[in-house]
Amino acid sequence: MEFGLLSLIIFLPFFVAMGVLFFPFSAQMTRNIAFATSVIILFLAFKIYYEFELTGYLQLREYHLWMKSYGINYSLGIDGFSLIIMMLIATLIPCAYLMLWDGRTKGYWVSMLLIQTGISGTLFSQDLILFYFFWEAMLLPVFMIIGMFGTGNRVHSTIKITIYTILGSLFMFVCILYLGVQFYHEYGLWSFEMSDLMVISTISRTESLWLFFGFMLAFAIKIPLFPFHTWLLETYSNSPTGGVFLLSSIMAKLGVYAIVRFMMPLFPKLYVEFAPYMMWLGIFGLLYFGIAALMQINIKKMFAYSSASHLGFIVAGIFSLNTYGLTGAAYLIIAHAMATGGIFLLIGKMEYSIGIKAIPALGGIAKQAPLFTTFFAIMLLCIIGLPGTNGFVSEFLIILGTFKFHPTAGIVSAFTVLVAAIFMFWMFQRVILQKTSNDISDMVDLNFKEVLGMLPLAVMIISMGVYPDFFLYKIEPTIQHYLINILHIGVK
Repeated sequence: MEFGLLSLIIFLPFFVAMGVLFFPFSAQMTRNIAFATSVIILFLAFKIYYEFELTGYLQLREYHLWMKSYGINYSLGIDGFSLIIMMLIATLIPCAYLMLWDGRTKGYWVSMLLIQTGISGTLFSQDLILFYFFWEAMLLPVFMIIGMFGTGNRVHSTIKITIYTILGSLFMFVCILYLGVQFYHEYGLWSFEMSDLMVISTISRTESLWLFFGFMLAFAIKIPLFPFHTWLLETYSNSPTGGVFLLSSIMAKLGVYAIVRFMMPLFPKLYVEFAPYMMWLGIFGLLYFGIAALMQINIKKMFAYSSASHLGFIVAGIFSLNTYGLTGAAYLIIAHAMATGGIFLLIGKMEYSIGIKAIPALGGIAKQAPLFTTFFAIMLLCIIGLPGTNGFVSEFLIILGTFKFHPTAGIVSAFTVLVAAIFMFWMFQRVILQKTSNDISDMVDLNFKEVLGMLPLAVMIISMGVYPDFFLYKIEPTIQHYLINILHIGVK
């Protein structure tokens, strides 16, 4: 039985994690091995990206029988949409290792390895049972990181997010089983392969509605979308830096990815029918979470709501039903993950140094830590959507896409982005530039490893903003395939 590059990317971190657990390696040695593993995966991802053909269909397919009697198989594949998210994950995780380099335990690094396996498996799975397996598996190490290494009432936060996510996932699991049963009744054999479940024709509209919203519930909780966000603030506040980084930069983005990758082909008619409602829900989230961010005095909570606001913007893009919105949403997934990931890693550095998280108590950091300030400014400018950053390209495309779908939606989203930009500049002036009477002499600037960790994110933010075509051309065939061959609405 032969396995390809996708399997290697999935299981290399898992086997490394199992290996270091059974040997008496120190925390430092485990960290070094885990970092080396993430770098190897980055090179494998570059190889796949370079060799990826410009087509909207799945590539690097791997298919092996697993539970033959029940139609459950080990089925993997990658298209243009999952390709760019693979590159995002492969780039972000080594950068996070460099920023989290000191003061972590062996269990922390093992959890990071296991998370990478779960994330990659979720991204590449084409069998829905296999997808569900990895979807659940990637949560367990995150819960361990929050529960064991968090602050405040971390146990309560862990239980809360566990109940939320498992409840949503159980609804999705029931829907997956229902689709498998319907396929068996119609064709006489079991299968949970995406390409097979797409051709089921015996499901009524009422059944389809239940299935559509069953899947949507699981993904809305993970993103999170309003009103399934009540776990957000407490979890982000009590999570360690690595946990917040993973939740905001990677796992939330997988919720958006899953909507496009699974709900669009399984329920194309309902996807188009409910697109206006979902787009307006995304825009409402953009407004609601943006206003909530304005109300915060805790910088970690402020960026938690800011992150949720941008995720609402991404959801509006994926339901705009045109190439501008979908392409912009895919691009904003990358831009937002890099910027918020970098911001939360930098906030973690600041919190570790001076322990101050309230915005009124901060200030003077620009003079104390110029390198920190430089990278913080680049990440913030990306979130704002300043021209010359990938944030501008993605937000411009989404606004254009929502405007084509409905002019009022485009105007509202553009106005909200402008207000958010004004607030972010105000926050930057207070947190970084203004003088303060508080003692921040313990604030330590970035060291060489931390600069090395932030530099790729800064370079990508600027290069993707200056020359977006170089990065967009890999995903455009997939976007066109979704619109023409799956939704049957043509390219707009």
